Amino acid sequence: MEWLKSLFVEHSALQAVVVISLISTIGIGLGKIRFFGISLGVAFIFFAGILAGHFGLTIDPQMLTYAESFGLVVFVYALGLQVGPGFFNSLRADGLRLLSPAVAVVLIGTALAIGMSFTLNVSMPDAAGILCGATTNTPALGAAQQTLQQMGIDPNGAALSCAVTYPLGVIGVILAIVFIRKVFVRPSDMPEPDAEHRKNVFIASYHLTNPAVFGKSVHEIASQSHHHFVISRIWRNGRVSIPTSDKTLQKDDIILVITAPSEADGLRLIFGEQELKDWNAENIDWNAVDSQLISQRILVTRPEINGRKLSSLRLRNNYGINISRVYRSGVQLLATPDLRLQMGDRLTVVGEAAAIQNVEKILGNAVKNLDEPNLVAVFVGLILGLVLGSIPVSIPGISLPVKLGLAGGPIVIGILIGTFGPRLHMITYTTYSANLMLRALGLSMYLACLGLEAGAHFFETVMRPEGALWLLLGFLLTFVPVVLLGVFALRVLRIDFGSVSGMLCGSMANPMALTYANDTIEGDNPSVSYATVYPLCMFLRVVIIQVMLMIFL
Repeated sequence: MEWLKSLFVEHSALQAVVVISLISTIGIGLGKIRFFGISLGVAFIFFAGILAGHFGLTIDPQMLTYAESFGLVVFVYALGLQVGPGFFNSLRADGLRLLSPAVAVVLIGTALAIGMSFTLNVSMPDAAGILCGATTNTPALGAAQQTLQQMGIDPNGAALSCAVTYPLGVIGVILAIVFIRKVFVRPSDMPEPDAEHRKNVFIASYHLTNPAVFGKSVHEIASQSHHHFVISRIWRNGRVSIPTSDKTLQKDDIILVITAPSEADGLRLIFGEQELKDWNAENIDWNAVDSQLISQRILVTRPEINGRKLSSLRLRNNYGINISRVYRSGVQLLATPDLRLQMGDRLTVVGEAAAIQNVEKILGNAVKNLDEPNLVAVFVGLILGLVLGSIPVSIPGISLPVKLGLAGGPIVIGILIGTFGPRLHMITYTTYSANLMLRALGLSMYLACLGLEAGAHFFETVMRPEGALWLLLGFLLTFVPVVLLGVFALRVLRIDFGSVSGMLCGSMANPMALTYANDTIEGDNPSVSYATVYPLCMFLRVVIIQVMLMIFL
């Protein structure tokens, strides 16, 4: 049995791989179990690691540090790469209504953690760990540990307090959402089942009655207006057609316009009367509407198209087709002329069948071309992220320079490459499944190592008075900011409950709570608002936790 002992007990590279894999396997299996409809998911790997550490299982310290750091870097970079394309879109005016209360959740929670540290005599490293556990934010914990190591302070205290408060951090957000719904939500606050009206794209039809546009081309009207819109179809004398940029508009034309929800009313002043027909319903029969035209989604797979502006392709004028919408990372984008296309974009193209076939050849539409992983963007991004994370930034009033570290640097570079990489003709596309695999692998390694570190003293800490205090403080840091800002967004900002729930889950980096919200609220408002606030809040938590430690330690 010596071989078995060497495989699980004696420190070696092989033993480290076996132990981390075993902990991850057990944690993933347990994560599928639901308690009262709630599952901790991948977070169970953390607790499997704690149990392993409690029973004396260890791996070589250098291997532990390497696996933990590598897992964290891969996780946060892949996360940034995925949310990058939609990150800056979330900063539009529509997103600010959600972002302002979400950022307030981050700031109030941090302020409460600092106040509790001073008033209740909790050390700042422990308070940082409590805050990370209460907000279920492992990248922030990684940033806190990096900062503590830089300052010459043992980071295990932060990991231990995070482990103690993490379970209630998951459940606390769900309890807060339930509490808000029971006490403050009215029937009118619930979102409608069809949430298409609240997405980035809105479809409306107008009857041309404004003489100012009669005889003007589509290009002239678009260039003279400050509104963003795409004229998708024109009905004239009962016939539907796809307008080119040179097409002139005439009196009594009916036009179908793709725009943002906030722009629809303003376009009435340009075109005239808006028709009452709801073009955003899911049951629209577009084949019947288009008659001889067809609508098809085409995937951008040709590297030459990556980063090019839609207007530079001149698809509408050359082929008589129209691109009404672009789908990128699950977000609908308006197909304006200045939109830069990226590998993996899905374009909704309307036109005659022969024309669409020609456009297909230009854009690619070869799914197999996207199946091969683009590892260059991953490794280049990791290098740049680590370089950025190691750059010291001096802040007045703080003795030590602040660094983004292993968690902050890669997530910032991931967001920037995901957003601006195509403008440099850098292919950043990864399939959703490939990105999810990178994130899951990195997070699993990180949580397994984190649990092993904290496990040796976890249970004895929970049984001590400070362990009970940590639990109470963690629950308060979860529950109080969520309820306060949830009610504020609901009653003062007049945001529907579905969007409020998603915003709260995103501000607390809690996908388990989002799953609960999606299961209990009709429509996709929770998911849309979660995606809107998550990137900025994640970035803020990674940076703020470091500033908090630098200032108050």
